[in-house]
Amino acid sequence: MFRDVAPKGKVKAVRQSRRLRREMTLPEILLWQELRKRPGDLKFRRQRPTGEKLSLDFYCSDARLAIEVDGEAHSRGDRPQRDARRDAWLASAGIATLRIAAIDILRDIEGVVGHIVVTARARLPLHHPAVPGGPPPRDELGEE
Repeated sequence: MFRDVAPKGKVKAVRQSRRLRREMTLPEILLWQELRKRPGDLKFRRQRPTGEKLSLDFYCSDARLAIEVDGEAHSRGDRPQRDARRDAWLASAGIATLRIAAIDILRDIEGVVGHIVVTARARLPLHHPAVPGGPPPRDELGEE
């Protein structure tokens, strides 16, 4: 597992995340039941607090990938602009955002999980970074 470099959540964000874990929607519950099985050997967290008051629906720290489940409310009012600002802020911290419509989870959970795994694996580094102060990594043939 790589070091988690996502911005840490402030007290308000932590409280909000704890509350949201208790109040998950049906699509979030269904997706969490699949993601907690570690598909593709990837670890996911749910309702991960980050920043001042943000909470990510799901987060894979190794891939630096946030998964947001968007219900119908995300297409109304100022929500699209708020989501765009939030995604830009996360991108500035090196975190990509994958937005998934709640209806897609209800219709085809296996396809959604497959898409998440493919996206996360594409973002994984080719190898683990060397430990600071440790020996350099060996090349493919084991030669030094």
